[in-house]
Formats: sequence, C-alpha cells, structure tokens
Amino acid sequence: MFQIKRNSMICPLANFEEIFQDDNGAVYQCSRKNCYWLEFQGSTTAFKVRDFFAFKKRIDSIDVANMLNDSSRSSDFEIIMPFRTDSIFILSVEDILKLKDILAGSKFMIQLNSEIKACLHYSAVLAN
Repeated sequence: MFQIKRNSMICPLANFEEIFQDDNGAVYQCSRKNCYWLEFQGSTTAFKVRDFFAFKKRIDSIDVANMLNDSSRSSDFEIIMPFRTDSIFILSVEDILKLKDILAGSKFMIQLNSEIKACLHYSAVLAN
C-alpha cells in the first residue's frame, strides 16, 4: 500500500527493510544509513535510531484524554517538530492514536528481531 519515494530520500541507493506496516503508515529500516523511515500522512521522515525512539517517547507522552476533555481550540491538535528533521506533524487525536499504533508495532518488531537474533546466536554457540 505504501511505497517510499526513492527520489525524495537522502540516500537513494539505500537498502530498506520493512519493520512494520498497517493501513495508516509504515516504518522502514535503512541498513546503509542506519536509520528509520516513518511514512505517515502522505509524507516520509527519516530518523536516526536514537531520534526515532525519542520521537516515539514524545508521541507516547501526549495526554489524549486531556485533549478530549479540554474544550479549548488549542487542544484540538498537537504540533510536533521532531529533532533533526525537516518535518512538522500537526496531529488530531485520531492521528495521534494512529501514530501511536504504528510506533508501538515498530518497536515491538524491532525488539522481537533482537530477541530472535539473540536466540539464534545462543543456539549457534551451544551447537559448537
């Protein structure tokens, strides 16, 4: 469903692996630049690994319940400017929930991959 537009990337010759994808977006890993690419709301944003997890932490810290209970216009949207990117995210409550799902799924898959590699390494050590 989603495709990263290689002509808009910093690294057009990169080797991408899909980390997580749902109907609302996707996260890819670039092995050449050691970064993650988030595709959300029709745009693609590159993050260094540490910045990706800081962005996830920032999104997770948004108090959605407070946004829903606050009747002021300033609570209708959250504006996020991720560190070391050119992107600005203007997120409604629905967008925040969708983005939280994408980022949670991505983090789970990253952790799962690490556990599988650790198990395979342990099995290989035992086999020798």
